[in-house]
Amino acid sequence: MNAQTERLPLQGAAGAIEALRDRPAGTSRGTAVIAHPHPLFGGTMDNKVVQTLARAFVQCGWTAVRFNFRGVGASAGAYDEGRGEAQDLLEVVRQVAPDGPLALAGFSFGAYVTSHAVAALAAVRAPEQVVLVGTAASRFAVAPVAPGLHERTLVVHGEQDDTVPLGAVLDWARPQALPVLVVPGGGHFFHGQLPLLKTLVARHLRA
Repeated sequence: MNAQTERLPLQGAAGAIEALRDRPAGTSRGTAVIAHPHPLFGGTMDNKVVQTLARAFVQCGWTAVRFNFRGVGASAGAYDEGRGEAQDLLEVVRQVAPDGPLALAGFSFGAYVTSHAVAALAAVRAPEQVVLVGTAASRFAVAPVAPGLHERTLVVHGEQDDTVPLGAVLDWARPQALPVLVVPGGGHFFHGQLPLLKTLVARHLRA
């Protein structure tokens, strides 16, 4: 992402986890861990939406950590339908952010995995911020967001997402009365709208 990007040698249940960390210019507000889209469809920590999320967090004073799920890039192991990937995310949190303010974010499959990590952490360590983009609600059983976290949670979806239909995300959000921020004309990967996505995330983080 920039000259200060730091490679992190982490370990998970399946072996090595490849990760990158970017720090803000000043004092860090906390650590944001960001999860990438589906490993079997080319998803990696270098995905442009994931990088956009990392930039938004760094711009708002957070240290951003993105990582490759098991079986992706230099991360050991094999795809595990979200179960092992949630373990990977929690292990990254344990190693890079054992204490202090925590934010969790994910894109597509990564948003699904993030939802379950948020649920797993809820009893012991509720995140300060949650950002879910292109949430894969049509393909996976996305965990509900606890009511106490709704004000800290941003759900963003493209109006014209043809990978995960907007209706599927609304069906997931409706029973929770969880607002969904819809980007008019937006597709799954927000082509041509990544600066807008960054602005929306930054605005949420500064609110």
